[in-house]
Amino acid sequence: MTKTANITIDGKTVDLPVKSGVIGPDVVDIGKLYAQTGAFTYDPGFMSTASCESAITYIDGDQGVLLYRGYPIEQLAEHGDFLETCYLLLEGDLPNAAQKADFDYRVTRHTMVHEQMARFHQGFRRDAHPMAVMVGCVGAMAAFYHDSTDINDPYQRMVASMRMIAKMPTLAAMAYKYTVGQPFVYPKNDLDYTSNFLRMCYAVPCEEYQVNPIISRALDRIFILHADHEQNASTSTVRLAGSSGANPFACIAAGIACLWGPAHGGANEAALAMLAEIGDVRNIPDFISRVKDKKDHTRLMGFGHRVYKNYDPRAKLMQQTCHQVLRELGVKDDPLLDVAMELERIALSDEYFIERKLYPNVDFYSGITLKAMGFPVSMFTVLFAVARTVGWISQWKEMIQDPAQKIGRPRQLYIGSPPRDYIPVSKRA
Repeated sequence: MTKTANITIDGKTVDLPVKSGVIGPDVVDIGKLYAQTGAFTYDPGFMSTASCESAITYIDGDQGVLLYRGYPIEQLAEHGDFLETCYLLLEGDLPNAAQKADFDYRVTRHTMVHEQMARFHQGFRRDAHPMAVMVGCVGAMAAFYHDSTDINDPYQRMVASMRMIAKMPTLAAMAYKYTVGQPFVYPKNDLDYTSNFLRMCYAVPCEEYQVNPIISRALDRIFILHADHEQNASTSTVRLAGSSGANPFACIAAGIACLWGPAHGGANEAALAMLAEIGDVRNIPDFISRVKDKKDHTRLMGFGHRVYKNYDPRAKLMQQTCHQVLRELGVKDDPLLDVAMELERIALSDEYFIERKLYPNVDFYSGITLKAMGFPVSMFTVLFAVARTVGWISQWKEMIQDPAQKIGRPRQLYIGSPPRDYIPVSKRA
């Protein structure tokens, strides 16, 4: 039976079709609402709006569920690797052994960037933020790889996708090296994706760098956890840019720029700053009191989520990863971790936070983990961009192939001046 929703405006009732997904809430198709009623909908922040159809990622915020192509994030992070997750997001299914070997081979052998990209960095100040460098360099890839910018050519779309997944770690490592004043390190084909990235970040020409497999595996898991997350701000930005027909490199650069915002990709940095501000477990009660005080502007960072109203499934995995990294690195007494664990315990047992469903999110532990790995705070969002690139590309690719896709053009509720006539300047009061 076809479901419909009725809406009445100025005495006129129209029937709007209701669509159902495989799982998740139904959606009311308002595509013809304006044509039939002359009215728009108003939904700041898109709190109740589905902007597209997608078969890539599913989130159940009430139950704390995250699925990539139907697979629980917990299983992928525990048993798979990042490149396998990349294949899954791009192609729709997990690869068999031959497909995985071929995909890994192609990515590994496209990790080098054009040599002129190295000289391109010299245009940035030596103290440029790595995210500023990333936005510029990824956007500039369209100038270096203009043979893969035709979005109507499936082969060029595939080549662009592979290039970005393969070269993003190289560009990220170059951005890091540039900000610390060290020479760039070329990728090595005998290393896996994440180990290669760690070596490019931390190796120097005067001595060999040995990749710690425990740390590499932990970072690989972090990449999996951040690979995609449905229609978030940066993904929506990539789709909106792509809807205009922009080339894929420009679209991903737009996504990186959006991710740079402190309310999005910078959230783990904010959580780390909060833990440092608290400083000691003994200071937590006073901090909690300030959070509860409506007159105080103190915020609890790393807790709560726009979608999740339950424990973020990525947060549980991130907590385990954090402990593994600290244990491997011999960090026994980390005051930030002590504060984090006690803060989590109190927040999960305090009625004030329980009623507001303020559970720890993935950003709560990721800052501590990345800091222990040796990454400066300025690189946190860059690492997020490396991981999220495959999600952006998968979403962009899906949108391009969608016959129903149109250029994004939201409307507005106008609250400005009513119509008025122009007055010559000599007659204005």
